[in-house]
Amino acid sequence: MAVNAQAIEDRASLGIGMLLLAWLFFSFVDTTAKWLAIAGVPAIQLAFMRYVTHFLASIALIARGGLSRDRFATSHFWIVLLRAFLLVSATTFNFYALKFLSLTVTSAIMFSSPIIVCLLAWPMLGERVGPWRAFAILLGFAGVLIIIRPFGETFHWTVLLVCYNACALALYSILTRKLAGVVATETMQFYMGLLGTAALAPFALLQWTPSASNFDLLLLWTLGIWAWAGHELLTRAHSFAPAITLMPYTYSFLIYLTIASYLVFGDLPDVWTMFGALVIVESGLIIWQRTKAR
Repeated sequence: MAVNAQAIEDRASLGIGMLLLAWLFFSFVDTTAKWLAIAGVPAIQLAFMRYVTHFLASIALIARGGLSRDRFATSHFWIVLLRAFLLVSATTFNFYALKFLSLTVTSAIMFSSPIIVCLLAWPMLGERVGPWRAFAILLGFAGVLIIIRPFGETFHWTVLLVCYNACALALYSILTRKLAGVVATETMQFYMGLLGTAALAPFALLQWTPSASNFDLLLLWTLGIWAWAGHELLTRAHSFAPAITLMPYTYSFLIYLTIASYLVFGDLPDVWTMFGALVIVESGLIIWQRTKAR
């Protein structure tokens, strides 16, 4: 029993480590995108490069087992495409918003996504939402309003894009739960890269802006690599530890981006942004605690 308990603990620790590394890679994506957006690279070009490298990496991974038609087949094709569309559209809007908003603001609002998942769990997954989780949902949305300050001087309309992203990621998460164990991870990764590349290519080519330096060109190519690696680690982390164990560690993303925002761009979040972020984190932890208790 002691050996089994130790083995379970070791697997959980490995899953947590992989999750922390995944969110570190995702923070590289947002930091790089903001750097290039400020340098004048259009958001649609950034999103295209993020998905074309993701697409190439997915093909390379599938090719190791042979490129037969069965490797790409799925009986849930339209759901897989809808899942891909949600992430591709969220990525594009996020890259555009990053030019105007700080990394801390965008990441804090994005972390209302688990709260939206909880809100949608009843109609879409049949999961009952009790009074504590209902309170946490209201608390989370209050945190978002604190950060956005819709009637304040600091309000910028692109926060509405980030709010869409939070909703899109919530639906993306629910669809991922529905497809888990039914559709192979490699297949979902492939169609995500394919849709992002095919849908964004015409618009990216029309607005294509040459990189100002070799360093910026290198950063442009790393966007998809960091994102693909992050998604691979995120998916594999859930095979070593349950979601209820991993959930609190997702907030490392907020810490990573706050540090990157200061070190790379010299931005420090104001008091209201930090307070709103803490409210959102607290609401997410209440939902986690109630889910764990159930």
